[in-house]
Amino acid sequence: METVEKKSRFIASVFPILGVDSAERCLQETRNLYAGANHHCFAYRVGIGVPIERFSDDGEPSGTAGRPILEVIRRQGVDNVLVVVTRYFGGVLLGANGLVRAYTDAAAQGLAAAAKLQCGPMCDISIRCDYSLYGKLEHALAGVGMLMRDPVFAEDVSFHITVDADDAAAWAAKLTDWTNGQGQIGIGESRYVGVAEDGTLVYDVWPGIETRPEA
Repeated sequence: METVEKKSRFIASVFPILGVDSAERCLQETRNLYAGANHHCFAYRVGIGVPIERFSDDGEPSGTAGRPILEVIRRQGVDNVLVVVTRYFGGVLLGANGLVRAYTDAAAQGLAAAAKLQCGPMCDISIRCDYSLYGKLEHALAGVGMLMRDPVFAEDVSFHITVDADDAAAWAAKLTDWTNGQGQIGIGESRYVGVAEDGTLVYDVWPGIETRPEA
């Protein structure tokens, strides 16, 4: 995402990160990509509970770049993210207020345009049932906007749904009721999962070494 302010170009790059190491790696990649730029100002927020927050003005006047970028991240309520705003100086001085405004606008536009995940502890609930019950479950789950994942059609039907960990027991009870106790229901272990806007699950969003989309 690029913005221009009095001939200076501001390029916002947004990265999902899992820790300080991945933040530093993405920051270095950005520096390499825009090697001719004057500044690579950044902020990141990563972790669960009490997150780690760091920022840098990278040679801009103190308080005019890194902290405004961090404030944008906080206001948008996003965690596990690095925002780098790269500046190519256009020859016109912006002043402190102008720099704060330019870095804030660039970070806000970049972060608003980035795809986001709703993350939290979730459980898979496995369901195995007779074909005569499958249609009923398909209709009931579709009615509440719940996706049936990885269906397998063999002698009977098996699939799973993914729900908030706190709601897993209630969902298991609901599925048992919908199948009149004839379905085999199992609750998997809780794990931290990200859910994309289209319902795709992304595992290993925290902790882990990289994010990977569900196949």
